[in-house]
Amino acid sequence: MKLLLWKTRPRISWIGILWLVFSGLVHAQTCYTSADMDEPTRTALESAGKRYFDMAARGDAASLKQNAIASLAGQFSGIETAVKDNQASLSGAKPAVRSPFLLKAEGTAALPRAEFLCGVFAKNGQTANSAEFILANLAPGSYGVVTLDATGGANGPRTVSFVLEQQGQDWKMGGFYVKDPQIKGHDGNWFADQARGYKSKAQNHNAWFYYVEARELLVPVPFMYTQLTDKLYDESQTVKPTDLPVEGNATDLSGAGKTYRLTTVFPLPVGNDLDLVVKYQVADISDTAKTFQENTAVMKALLAKFPEFRDGFDGIVARAVAPSGQDYGSMLAMKDIK
Repeated sequence: MKLLLWKTRPRISWIGILWLVFSGLVHAQTCYTSADMDEPTRTALESAGKRYFDMAARGDAASLKQNAIASLAGQFSGIETAVKDNQASLSGAKPAVRSPFLLKAEGTAALPRAEFLCGVFAKNGQTANSAEFILANLAPGSYGVVTLDATGGANGPRTVSFVLEQQGQDWKMGGFYVKDPQIKGHDGNWFADQARGYKSKAQNHNAWFYYVEARELLVPVPFMYTQLTDKLYDESQTVKPTDLPVEGNATDLSGAGKTYRLTTVFPLPVGNDLDLVVKYQVADISDTAKTFQENTAVMKALLAKFPEFRDGFDGIVARAVAPSGQDYGSMLAMKDIK
C-alpha cells in the first residue's frame, strides 16, 4: 500500500488524498466519458458523488471513513482534517454533478504512470471536449472521477472531486479534493489573460507564475489536463525562468553578502491575497530569531533581483528548510519588504 498525493506543486488550495495499491505494470488504460459508459454505471458514479458530498457538507467524516477503501480508512486523519476545514464552505451549498469519467486499468500489476485519454483527440492533441488523466502507481481496477460544483456556500464556489474505486457493486472513496476555483474573485481565464499581459510588458517571471496559477484553477484535480491547460502550458514555455527553481532545479540567489540556495518558488493563495513562496536551504533552524532575519534577507534579495514581483503578488513567504526537512517560515506584505 502507498499513499499518493498528486500535485503539480505544493499549495494549500488543493486538498487531495488518494490511497491506492501498486507493484508493477499495467498493460492497458481505457477512459470512458459520460457518453461512453452505460447508464447504470453513470448513475452509480453520480449517486456516489452526491452521497459523499452530502456527508462532507454535514461534516460527517465517520460515514466517509466507513465508505472509504480499507487502506484509506486505516489512515484517515488527512480526510478528517479536510472535511473539517471545508465544512463551512460546503454546508448549505448546492452541488451540481459534472459528467463523470470511468478509468479502467487492466492487467495483473500496476503501472508507474497510467495515462488515460478521454473523449475525441485530434491529430494535434486534445479537443474542446476531451480530457487526460495521468496517475502514478495505479493498480488494475475500475476507478471513477466525479466532480461537483458547489455554489451558494458561505465562502463562495467550490469544486469537490472524489476518486472512487469499484469494489464489487460499490464505489468506495479513494480520494477527496476540495478546491476554490477562484482567487480574489478571479478564475483561471483571468489569470491566463494577466499572464499574457505580463509577458507583453517583459515581466516574464510574473507571466510564468500566472500561467501556472491559471492552469491549476482551470481543472478540479491536479492530475487532469484539458485542451486549454495544454495550450497554456505551451504558451508558458516561452517565459519559463532559467534563474529560478522551477520543475525541480535549484538556483542561487545573492543578498546581504551571502548566497542562498533556492529549491522551490511558487504562487500561493492566502485568504484574499496571492503570495509568492520561496524555499531555500539552511544548515539549522533552531535559532528562530536568526532564521527570521535570514528569511527577511531572502525576501529582500528576491525583490532586488526581480522587482516585477511587487506588481504580481501581495506578499512573500520565505521558508528556511533544514537538512532534516523541517522548515521555518516568515511572511511579509510587499509594502513591508524594504
